Amino acid sequence: MKFSLFDESKSLEVIELFRKVFSESEGQAEGQVIADFVTNLIATTAPEDLKGCTAEINQTVVGCIFFSRLTVPSGQIAFILSPVAISSDMQRTGIGQKLITYGLDHLRSLNVNLAFTYGDPSYYSKTGFEQISEHIVKAPCPLSQPIGWLAQSLDGQVIEPMAGPTKCVEALNDPALW
Repeated sequence: MKFSLFDESKSLEVIELFRKVFSESEGQAEGQVIADFVTNLIATTAPEDLKGCTAEINQTVVGCIFFSRLTVPSGQIAFILSPVAISSDMQRTGIGQKLITYGLDHLRSLNVNLAFTYGDPSYYSKTGFEQISEHIVKAPCPLSQPIGWLAQSLDGQVIEPMAGPTKCVEALNDPALW
């Protein structure tokens, strides 16, 4: 297993991984939505605002995650984890957690203060994310499942309440994804 930073030369392989994983778990329509989102994320997000990580076995991508910049009212450096895909035949092996940990460690090396995600609390809590209320930090779009709004401090500081809106990258700024 090799973990590395996303290389744009792997874009088509990564997009196909997301399409396949989400089609198998959520249906073909959702697979296409996520593939289109990842395509847009890669194509329209400035390199300094997008940090991707991959897991490979025998030079084949079996997992990929993306962190994109999230502008928060406090001015701290923040990124949001979305989306995450692990090849269906490799799920429940710990690769996803190891890949997320690898990505969070990379963000720490860049002096990022906060990481957010929106998803299953029982899964993401395994890598340090905790539920956060929108009274503390507002999500950039309305949440269909507020229980899934999660965050963690990467610098050891307590996440203080912030007044004002947050802003995500344009590709993620689609209420249908929230």
